[in-house]
Amino acid sequence: MEKITKREMYEAIKETFETGSCKFDAATVTAFCDKEIAALDAKAAKAKERAATKKAEGDELMGQVENALTNEFQVIADIAAAVAEVNADATVSKVTYRLGKLVEAGVAEKTQVTIPATETSKARKVQAYRAVVTD
Repeated sequence: MEKITKREMYEAIKETFETGSCKFDAATVTAFCDKEIAALDAKAAKAKERAATKKAEGDELMGQVENALTNEFQVIADIAAAVAEVNADATVSKVTYRLGKLVEAGVAEKTQVTIPATETSKARKVQAYRAVVTD
């Protein structure tokens, strides 16, 4: 028996809806559909597994950012530098995102601090974070 390609099977299914008749028997079409559904399920399971692995890696960075926090307010650049010593893949934007999530979770708090002017730069306001201090 000649192998039926996916294209031929999809064309046959389309033809069935258009004309009401199919050049393949019902068992062949059903087997094809079952096989394709199983392949989609396997692909979805694999994607879910990859997402869980990626999330676990992200959680590792979250813990590193949390460990870098102290009881004193620190600017993002200092926190990112501390995390980068432990994790070379950590960037300022990744650290900033994790800091925002820690603030949402109530683990960290943020404020705005003013960095005084120097001979080469103006005074500027930046965000600073610290671990939540419990009295």
